[in-house]
Order: sequence, then C-alpha cells, then structure tokens
Amino acid sequence: MSEEMEVELMEDINEDEISDDDKSKENENDNEDQEKIVSKVYLPGEILEEGEELIADKSAYRLLHQAQSGAPCLSFDVLPDDLGNSREDYPLTMYIVAGTQAAQAHVNNVLVMKMSNLYGNKQHSEDSESESSDSEDEEYSPTMSVVSIRHQGCINRIRCTKVHEVPLAASWSELGRVNVWDLREQLTAIEHPSSLAAYRKKCDKEKGGGVKPLFIFKGHLSEGFALDWCPMKPGDLASGDCKGNIHIWRIGTDSPTWQIDQRPFNSHAPHSVEDLQWSPCERDVLASCSVDKTIKIWDIRASPHKACMLTASGAHQADINVISWSRIESQFIVSGGDDGLLCIWDLRLLGSSNKADPIATFKHHTAPITTVEWHPTESTVFASGGADNQIAQWDLSVETDSLDVEQNDELTKLPPQLLFIHQGQSDIKELHWHPQCPGTMISTAHSGFNVFRTISV
Repeated sequence: MSEEMEVELMEDINEDEISDDDKSKENENDNEDQEKIVSKVYLPGEILEEGEELIADKSAYRLLHQAQSGAPCLSFDVLPDDLGNSREDYPLTMYIVAGTQAAQAHVNNVLVMKMSNLYGNKQHSEDSESESSDSEDEEYSPTMSVVSIRHQGCINRIRCTKVHEVPLAASWSELGRVNVWDLREQLTAIEHPSSLAAYRKKCDKEKGGGVKPLFIFKGHLSEGFALDWCPMKPGDLASGDCKGNIHIWRIGTDSPTWQIDQRPFNSHAPHSVEDLQWSPCERDVLASCSVDKTIKIWDIRASPHKACMLTASGAHQADINVISWSRIESQFIVSGGDDGLLCIWDLRLLGSSNKADPIATFKHHTAPITTVEWHPTESTVFASGGADNQIAQWDLSVETDSLDVEQNDELTKLPPQLLFIHQGQSDIKELHWHPQCPGTMISTAHSGFNVFRTISV
C-alpha cells in the first residue's frame, strides 16, 4: 500500500536525549524551541491534532506538479500530440483543453494549455545536488502557456478529438448549447512567444475574442453535462442533457458540419443524463448513466424508442454521476455515484430488465464520486475522484492474500485493490490518464490542476 500523505508531527525533544554539545547550544538559544519531526501514515477522515500538518511524501511520486488557471476549470481533456507515445523520459510536455466556470458567466473561456519542462522528482533531486539555487530554479521550473477563446456561459464539460488531423473540441454551455471549436490556430499560437503575443493582440482587437465556433447545436431543451466523441468513427459525437435527452451527431463528409437527429434517445427522461461513453470497439454502441440510478446500453442504429438494449441498475442507491468504458477489456464498465460507491459491470451479464448485479463493488469514497476513468493500457487499473478531495488508484488484480500481512490495523481495513490515495486538491471534479505518457495523471479541482505519476502505476 503506497500512501501519498504524511503527518508532520511536532514534539518536544526529551532532555535526556540531548548531548552535552547540544545542551550548550540550547543554552545559547533559550528562546528557540527544539523540535523533531515524526512521520506517520495519514488516512482520509482522520482528524488532525494541534500541531499536525499534512505534507506530500515526494518519495511516493515519480512526478508531481501543480498549476493554476485563474477561474476554476471543472472540466478538461488531454489533447493528442505528435511528440510520440510511451513517453517516460523527463522533462515531459503535454497539452490540454479546459473550460472555465467563472462567477461572471460572460467572462468564461475555452483554454488551450501547454505544460512543459515537467521534471520527475528523482531526477530533480539527484541533478540539483550540484546546482546553485538560482540555476536550479531556472532549469527545473515547469512552464505553462495559455491561449483563450471567449465562451458564452460557464462550461459544464469539454471533450476533444482529432478528425483528419484537425484538433476539435466540443463544449457544453450552461446556456443549453453545444459548441464545436477548431483548435489549430490556438495550438500554433501556443508554441512560440511571438505567435502567442500576436494571437492575444488579435483577440483583444476583435469583439468577442475574435474566434467563432465551428458549429453550434441549440436543439437541447436544457443544459447538460454528458458529452463524448466516438473513438471508432472520428467526428461523431453524443450529447445528453438534464431532461434525459441524448442526441447523436453524425459528421458530414464534405465540410466540417454535423447532421443531428432531432428525435432524442430519451429512455432516461425525465431524469438527467449525467455521462456518456461510446463503445471502444463498436461504432454504433453507446453507454449512458443517469440520475435515475441506471446505466443503459444503446444501439443507435435502431429507432430511438427501441435503441435501449441493456440496462444495469440496483447497485447504486443514488444518482450515477460518471461511467468509464474499458478500452482494453471492452465488456467492463465502471460507474461512480452520489452514494460514494464504485461498481464494476460485466456487460455480458446484463439483460433488458432493470435489475442487474455488478461483479464488484467498492466503498472507500466518503462523498459523491465525480470522476472515474480506466487506465488506457492496463486492463485492471482505474482511478476515481470525488467531493471528499481524494483521488484513488485501483487495481482489480490485487487479492487480499497477496498483501503484506504486517500492515497496521488501519491499513488492513482498506480494500486490497486500493493502490494509492492522492490528496491536496479541494473539490475534485475530473481526472484523466495521459494516453501518451504512461502512468501520468492530470486532475482538476476548484483549487487548480495537479499533474502526477505515482510509484504504484
């Protein structure tokens, strides 16, 4: 069990343990408190005593960085890049697109961000021993470049894809509209300071920021949160709203436009559709989850009133907020709800009735789960995050008898599949594994972004 947090406990030093030299030094500094640090494992939910402080155990991380974006970004996605796959050599560079939720709706933005010079903890520690503090700060400081697109209304969710090498992002607005953006200009501007300055100058001169959506859909009857691009048919999109309606977007062949069937898939209605996931292996199959406590599997080739093929319910006792479809073992879906439960579903065991049982259920989170995602290349690993300010990494292949029997009593109460607990963010909203940087995760919360890789994955 790897734990990311330690308690810094300040205690008085016993006078019997102080040498004569130390006593003489103490006499010269009577006004200075002599203290020592005792570290212990912290488990979420424990109450800190006076003088205790949570600190990150850097030895439990291969990579750990923080970033701020001004207004909180409660949804983001990783932009695919051309820097190569399986990148494990530091420093890393990565690109993301995020959407703000500012207090004033008219000042929200789509943010295209480049994070670079992301050094690993071990390399930084070893290399910096022979460096001066000034050169160390300059060499190892991460950098972040940002360009913005003015957006009408807060951004409930944002997702990106590539269609014929063109980077696109879809954003769900609180105003009930779904926008599609072409990000080529922003990704070009973010690469060089001169281009960045020219882009910002242009946007300042033009009303509304100078960038218009590539496409706007106003057919939803309310705002929504569910949004996903189809991995098997680049450019196809699904969007779900708070009235239980799901619309399927089919990309056109001749121009960057979409055909959208005005007849919604509405088996969840009138309950809100909270999340959508396309099948990783079938271009016409879609999963959804809802406030109605169900997960539904759709075959969108059928008419809307006949398209719901499978239904899973009965495990969650509250709203199901998020789902993730395994890209490696496509029969598995993980779900997370307001009840703090994580459920693993085997689609081969589901039927058309409303009652089904998950093959595994985990109760660790103490507040609603707001994000969950399978590892892109490890079939048994996934991560979850929630309103309890925790991100948990899980491995379904771990069994109880494979653990160290000498663990303390508190650790043995945790699920054996729980690999790692990451903390330090407030009100976690979304996490993603970086598909091109193995084991690296990015998460966003009200308190900002974290970029990290643990020693567990």
